[in-house]
Amino acid sequence: MEEKKEITLAGLLNLFVVYIVWGSTYLAIRVAVREGSGFPPFMLGATRTLASGVLLLVWAFLFKKRLLPKPQEWKTLIVSGLFLWIGGNGLVNWAEQRAHSGYAALLVGTLPLWVACIESIIDRRKPTVGFIVSLLAGFAGLLVLSIPTLTTGTKADFLSMIALLLAPFFWACGSILLVRKPVSLPPQVSAGYQQLVGCVGFFILSYLMKEPSLTPGKEAWIAWVYLVIAGGVCAFTAYMYALKLLPTALVATYAYVNPAIAVFLGWLILREPITWWTLIGASLVLLGVFGVFRVKAKRV
Repeated sequence: MEEKKEITLAGLLNLFVVYIVWGSTYLAIRVAVREGSGFPPFMLGATRTLASGVLLLVWAFLFKKRLLPKPQEWKTLIVSGLFLWIGGNGLVNWAEQRAHSGYAALLVGTLPLWVACIESIIDRRKPTVGFIVSLLAGFAGLLVLSIPTLTTGTKADFLSMIALLLAPFFWACGSILLVRKPVSLPPQVSAGYQQLVGCVGFFILSYLMKEPSLTPGKEAWIAWVYLVIAGGVCAFTAYMYALKLLPTALVATYAYVNPAIAVFLGWLILREPITWWTLIGASLVLLGVFGVFRVKAKRV
């Protein structure tokens, strides 16, 4: 049972940072990797995770946090780092070369549905009617969002869609591993090592894919700095403080807000279209996510 927490201004301010920054990272990725930007997707991931990982570990060192993992913790850090960054973030980077940022955020926003499915299978838990209805609504939303690509998209568009469907699955696997095989390191240290693991994987992928040299312009560099500082360090720290200061159920609302922020920013800044397919699909996905959280809350 979670300890009852009062809703404080400090907690809400940290949650607001999570809403805005995590919701805007999809826009930053799109700006960095779209055609002509100069950042190949895996090299973007490699340089971003290298910088963020080093910054987090330096921060932990300066505040005298424990830095050395126990021998048995290395496996969790390495495997989760690969799932979260290569499988999760890497596929988003690659897909957003063609896919709009809002569309990417909506597909990745199905993460809670994937977590619920995987945990239900692992625990051999019989699903309730509400759980099944919630999953059906969420995945129906995925289908609605994907219809334009399936009917009029090119092969490259289709592959981008597949990558965005797989990304939350891999992120869910990494998240569940961390919950079920927790490490005793401070969160900043754990995240730092995971990002450095992702960095190594990204460099290998960049080499194997024969990505071109870096030639980013001003906008791409601004997006990169934003991803490193705001996305990789500030928002993560704000998320940890929000979890500490606010009820978990309130913090979990970022799963609803982030896709909405991403769609709005994509429309506002990059003029990405918002169609009826987008609105109907997004509503179904968010309804499914809400239903899954509601079922989980009843079990607690």
